[in-house]
Amino acid sequence: MMTGRNAILAALAVGASLLLGAPGGSAQPTAPALTAAEIKQIVASPDRSAADRTNDLRRKPEEMLLFIQIHPGVTALDLSAAGGYTTELLARAIGPSGSVYGQSRPRDPNRVATPPAAPEGNSHPTATPQPQPAAAAGAPRPSPVALAERNSTLKSAGVKAAPITAVVRPFEDPVPTELASGGLDLVTLMFNYHDLGHLGVDRAAMNRAVFQALKPGGFYVIADHSGRPGTGISESGTLHRVEEAFLRQEVEAAGFKLAAEGSFLRNPNDPRDKNTPDPPQPKDEFVLKFVKP
Repeated sequence: MMTGRNAILAALAVGASLLLGAPGGSAQPTAPALTAAEIKQIVASPDRSAADRTNDLRRKPEEMLLFIQIHPGVTALDLSAAGGYTTELLARAIGPSGSVYGQSRPRDPNRVATPPAAPEGNSHPTATPQPQPAAAAGAPRPSPVALAERNSTLKSAGVKAAPITAVVRPFEDPVPTELASGGLDLVTLMFNYHDLGHLGVDRAAMNRAVFQALKPGGFYVIADHSGRPGTGISESGTLHRVEEAFLRQEVEAAGFKLAAEGSFLRNPNDPRDKNTPDPPQPKDEFVLKFVKP
């Protein structure tokens, strides 16, 4: 039989565990991060699509998931989820005890993207960003449709994955309201930060929103195509690149600290002066992991 003192201690312990698990608590996953062997098994799953397997050759998902230090059971948001390649990998890795959200911005089919009024961080004043062309017929499915299809396919195949929820919100306010104050453990943004330049997104507002939504100790992982020193984000609509130091400065301004740098997508031989390197070779790409203190 529990004594009065022990009962009080037990109640305090339960209260503390509930606090840590609630939005706003510290990011303290109870499950350990997946091992390299576990990640390899996820990536090798025979029910993954042929298109995703082809994308693996360029994206190196085993190295990426290991770099992220993915924990089962966490809550994650994939910014600019597009077709959901990364979103599905996160869902498979996090498992059914967690949750994954894939964000895309509201789209107006009649609106053509316009560049910022002036280049940012541009060491060549005559090089101005160019607007993206309007989507052609047969363009990829809207992100919410693609994510819903992935979610349905995972369920039909009996894959033990986290549920995927499509989120249609502007980049400046990308997090669902119920998660916006410390409800996330992980946020990813894969190869699309540069696009925020020619889309005219208020990136400072976005980074602040991500910072607010992450629990202390939560990670913000960004990968992108590397631009040359001094070009900032001015070549986002032409070469589809962003200067690494420029991006890091913007993210750290929101309060983040750099936790780790991934070198597994680096190519020092890429001159970084074209969208597609010439002679043909992989782009130089950086992967940065930021932490909310």
